[in-house]
Amino acid sequence: MSVTRRTVLAGATAMPLVASSARGQSNAARFSLHFAPHEGSFASRGNRLEQIAFAADQGFTAWEDNEAATRPVDEQVAMAKALSSRGMTMGVFVASMPKWGKSRPILGANDGAEREAFLADIRASIDVAKRLNATRMTVVTGFLDPKVPLDIQTARVIDLMRRAGDLVAPHGMALVMEPLNTRTNHPGVYMQSIAQGYAVARGANSPGVKILADLYHEQIQSGNLIPALDTCWSEIGYIQFGDNPGRNEPGTGEINFTNIVRWLRERKYAGTIGMEHGNSVKGRAGEERLIAAYRTIDAV
Repeated sequence: MSVTRRTVLAGATAMPLVASSARGQSNAARFSLHFAPHEGSFASRGNRLEQIAFAADQGFTAWEDNEAATRPVDEQVAMAKALSSRGMTMGVFVASMPKWGKSRPILGANDGAEREAFLADIRASIDVAKRLNATRMTVVTGFLDPKVPLDIQTARVIDLMRRAGDLVAPHGMALVMEPLNTRTNHPGVYMQSIAQGYAVARGANSPGVKILADLYHEQIQSGNLIPALDTCWSEIGYIQFGDNPGRNEPGTGEINFTNIVRWLRERKYAGTIGMEHGNSVKGRAGEERLIAAYRTIDAV
């Protein structure tokens, strides 16, 4: 689900809660689409709030932070204030994180304890979302249980997501389920494609349950990106970019992001596009290359 934060600034959680240019004006034209960098995209620029200020100066209008729910409350509040002061939107954070090394949770298992723990995560994340002014929260629907028929697991996941959607929808929020690839990064996960996410979302039938379409994962697992987006569009609530192979900025791999952006414009997509990937080049040169890559596809 999450990019390995190779470029995350060491010790960032102990940052001062002040951004030196938080109230400044952007130095560049704003991107027309809501591309959202994350902590580490501009690691050389300082701590988290300084990175947000730098992103705003480059014309970015959104931000995402997978780990936001794990940060102290005062840091969540400071981040929300920094984003608001620069007219930026908060993208996703992770509401329920799998235990990757233990292949847990198994949300379709016969034992319902992990389903209840999942719902507890969702309840706790509502307050985080309110502090951050976020309307989308990432969830991963766990791992497969080899002892339980897949159809039974699907029914249980649908029921669980319906319950979870009932928790967040009254607050104007939605959980976005992220399908993950099993070929490169996450063997054994339950949800492996946008199409599978569509089936669960349609089954849950809740405004609080949508799909996170991470194009890096989908390219590896299924390909056929634009037809998949088109077929499942009614249930897609968030999009993330990342090229393949390498999971770096557009233009470093095989995905034609120019055509993806053109298609999103035709759909009049006004939501956030998370930049859930690394930088192909380290340091400031890589950060400049990242900005240039997004300028290129935004110019379509």
